[in-house]
Amino acid sequence: MSQFKILLVFIFLSLTATAQVNTSNIEIVRDKWGVPHIYGKTDREVAYGLAWSHAEDDFSTIQKTFLPAKGMLGRLEGVRGAVLDFAVELLKSREVAERELKNLPPEGLSVIYGYLEGLNAYAEKFPDKILVKNSFPLSIYDYLTGLNLMLHLFSDTGDIIGQLLSNSIDPIEEMSGVDNVGSTIGSNGFAFNSNITEDAKTYLNVNTHQPLEGPFSWYEAHMVSEEGWNMLGGLFPGLPLPVIGTNQNLGWTHTYNYPDMNDIFQLNINPEDKTQYMLDGQWKNFEIRKIKLKVKSLFGIKLNIKREVIWSAFGPVIKNKRGHFAFFSQSLNNISAIEQWLKMNKASNFNEFEESLKLLGIPRFNIVYADRDDNIFYMSNARLSVRDTTINWRKLVIGDMSSLILDRYHPYEDLPKILNPKSGYLFNTNNSPFNSTSKEYNLDENNYPSTFSFREKENNRSHRFMELISEYEKISFEDFKKIKYDQKYPDSILHIGNLKNVFHLELEDEYLGDILELIKGWDRGGEDDNLGAAQWSLYYRNMLKLLSENKIELTDSFPNDLHIEALKKSKRHLIKYFGKVDVVLGDLQRHERGGVNLPVSGLIDMIAPTYVIRHEDGRFKSVSGESYIMLIKYSDLGVEVETVIPYGNSNNSASPHYTDQMDLYVNKNTKEMTLDKVKIYKEAVRIYNPN
Repeated sequence: MSQFKILLVFIFLSLTATAQVNTSNIEIVRDKWGVPHIYGKTDREVAYGLAWSHAEDDFSTIQKTFLPAKGMLGRLEGVRGAVLDFAVELLKSREVAERELKNLPPEGLSVIYGYLEGLNAYAEKFPDKILVKNSFPLSIYDYLTGLNLMLHLFSDTGDIIGQLLSNSIDPIEEMSGVDNVGSTIGSNGFAFNSNITEDAKTYLNVNTHQPLEGPFSWYEAHMVSEEGWNMLGGLFPGLPLPVIGTNQNLGWTHTYNYPDMNDIFQLNINPEDKTQYMLDGQWKNFEIRKIKLKVKSLFGIKLNIKREVIWSAFGPVIKNKRGHFAFFSQSLNNISAIEQWLKMNKASNFNEFEESLKLLGIPRFNIVYADRDDNIFYMSNARLSVRDTTINWRKLVIGDMSSLILDRYHPYEDLPKILNPKSGYLFNTNNSPFNSTSKEYNLDENNYPSTFSFREKENNRSHRFMELISEYEKISFEDFKKIKYDQKYPDSILHIGNLKNVFHLELEDEYLGDILELIKGWDRGGEDDNLGAAQWSLYYRNMLKLLSENKIELTDSFPNDLHIEALKKSKRHLIKYFGKVDVVLGDLQRHERGGVNLPVSGLIDMIAPTYVIRHEDGRFKSVSGESYIMLIKYSDLGVEVETVIPYGNSNNSASPHYTDQMDLYVNKNTKEMTLDKVKIYKEAVRIYNPN
């Protein structure tokens, strides 16, 4: 960078750090569902309004997002929080923030500064809501440190650290992609264009499967500035803009993908000096720094725990019982995601959208896209290292040569992508990027570097989608909805091991006859009034527990004794809590919050899934699955939008929007949304300035 450019960056940072947003220019327009439509002259003002409105609805979760950046989550949550405080130190997230700040463009920085100003202003006005003393105000470095940590969590870095701390030396195989039967993290994205739609409009299904509550639950907002920003969609606590959704011209969704994004190196340690490792035939000193973690004990006492963080030329190092292991994550130097998402937010056509993707600031995620020009697009997006093709990077790599240090990424052009297949549709259900449309138009895996090591497989959702799409020559919007809300397993239902044997099990035990008959006669559906789904769900849950207790791999064949034991446990549960075996699914699993308790449909790995945990009275509570739904129609006339979220748009139990979408959600209904300013103001429930 030239001295002149450095000077310009310095001047910009100085100005943006001291500039003050005029809150009288900002209007937060709340609709009847509590969704904030935020209007301002500048992007910075709109970001300020988002911070304020989201803090009104969920200030607690937003704070927890940034406390690790200041080493303070351990003070609030004890050891569990201190783990993230430690991760920030281990990953050098603050150093990344300080180093990379100068490389961020003014547009993205302006949004971040506006968001920070709004959050700090809210904390100043409501000091009683601050969770940890002295955690505010947040600086630009605090924000970017927290952002870097968030990108690491998106990149599975946390799983890598967890595996190494638990003494596993081959974590990559352990986390080899999505569990196609039981994963609780997924998503669906479908895009149809006029080649297949009856009304010649373009459809997009935005449908993520995230936790329903917590730091990765969705908040819905609409951002409008006079600088070309008009975006409605979903965001996580702490983000200054929507990351999925639609503007007036185009929209997209993300789904999880699983290429090989992280690498593990085993280091050769000097037997005479444990602070050195071998590199290019010479002993090289580790970079070692001592840190103190402040952790709240069981009795509320703050303890100082001393730790070391170790770095090598390959990246952070964790020492376990099996040796010293360095790991490389593609998010180690990345804080540019906000810049990319902002450009995606403000793109007016596919060409502009595609240009934004070339930044590769978003560490992973498939992209399923549609627009008013009838374009549909799929991409398996990721920052993927350029690797030596003679090495199996899926395995442990011996880190002793500097030639193995990863410092380059594949450009956008190298990544799998499809634009406007003649089939008229694109989809992703966390399945292989090489099955995203009809067979004849799919990408060929052989055309991509082997080091990408895509680990996705097909799952029940992808199989079921292909079954459903094959039934249509043309699709109406109602057909589109039916596919999106489908809750039935495919004819070729995927099972772990030989689990399917339960459907053919012959028993002399009369005690199990009734529950086994219900499972055998089950139609593979997951509606809330389905008889057989509840019995299957309990049996499946009990079988997984038995396999874990007996240390049986999911791919192994299971003895009949385990099938029988799982059936017995399931029947005993039904008799104990319901007094009968013939219980429908909606009696067993519930959608519950704030005194509202509703039956909920869906089973794991269905197109419209529900994932549950044991709750009370023998019932189970939904905790993950259909976490944000947006159904969109594009045409020359504009964009039509329907959305719903699981509970409501507020995490404040005193708010009417804490539970007001629950009935819509369980009944597969949506609420109409709009980008039209006149209509938004006409139907507004409240209009106010953030102050």
